[in-house]
Amino acid sequence: MRTTGGTGPVATTKPAPRETDEPPENELTAPSPADGPEPSSGDGPEDGRHLNPPLLLTLVLLTAVMLQDPIRGALSAPVMQSWMTVFVAVMVQALPFLVLGVLLSAAIAVFVPPSFFARALPKRPALAVPVAGAAGAVLPGCECASVPVAGALVRRGVTPAAALAFLLSAPAINPIVLTATAVAFPGDPEMVLARFVASLLVACAMGWLWHRLGRTDWLRPPARASYEDQGKGAAFWGSVRHDVMHAGGFLVVGAMAAATLKAVVPQEWLSAAAGNPVVSILALAALAVLLSICSEADAFVAASLTQFSLTARLTFLVVGPMIDLKLFAMQAGTFGRAFALRFAPATFALAVVVSALTGTVLL
Repeated sequence: MRTTGGTGPVATTKPAPRETDEPPENELTAPSPADGPEPSSGDGPEDGRHLNPPLLLTLVLLTAVMLQDPIRGALSAPVMQSWMTVFVAVMVQALPFLVLGVLLSAAIAVFVPPSFFARALPKRPALAVPVAGAAGAVLPGCECASVPVAGALVRRGVTPAAALAFLLSAPAINPIVLTATAVAFPGDPEMVLARFVASLLVACAMGWLWHRLGRTDWLRPPARASYEDQGKGAAFWGSVRHDVMHAGGFLVVGAMAAATLKAVVPQEWLSAAAGNPVVSILALAALAVLLSICSEADAFVAASLTQFSLTARLTFLVVGPMIDLKLFAMQAGTFGRAFALRFAPATFALAVVVSALTGTVLL
């Protein structure tokens, strides 16, 4: 403000605000954005509580070294030796074909456009089922390979009935399996034809049955990561890593269950069951489920069961590639537990009936 007087204009200014050591109230409650967000109270301690995989593996190895004598004594027991033999055999047989199936699944998901399946399969599901079942003859793999491939077919828009027919037929009628069957039964060439016919009939019948009675809420393929923004190579290997971790875990669970049951089932039960035709068929059907043998090797196991009839052994060869412990676990992990709990028992019953009738006619 200016005032005029005898001495001229005098300028007066407002006094400067009083400095204080205390910041304004709003600065106490609203920190500056430049300071960054306040760390949570548990950042430091919580990070230390997370499991470190290398450290965990080191602790497990150290524990195994410290307890090596009790572990060696437990593994030397006959039951544990039998368990380890079956578990390792199932894993060694199945893993190469699981990897093959994972590679085919990733190739289908990344490189094959959905329009291909629309052109390759008939539009009507009733006709697509037998076409997909017959196409199973071109996949050189076992049931471990067919599960991820069938899952990829469903995700690419193939009708579930056709994909399930492919899932059941591929492990049993492909050239490798039929050749192994011919080698295992050199004196019974009709076993190859009987296995082909019975397996294809069951696969098509289950596909049609699902088309007629199946519900979409029973079939829930797992959610997949999106690879649309990646290149073809990155998308392919991303899909491979996902399927290996997903299907491989269920394969291990199924192999452990098969080894456990195989180790505790008395061998005398098999000899007692072989004397009755009906019981022998049911016994080998149940044995196929419990043993969980890869379809490339099951013919040699069936050929060694000479106390059983050819029809009973045919049942073993038809049931095994379609439903066993590891396959049930993989189907549940791929398509959902609600699906597996309905699909597996129906497949088992139909496979037993069809293989028994086929063996009666052709064997």
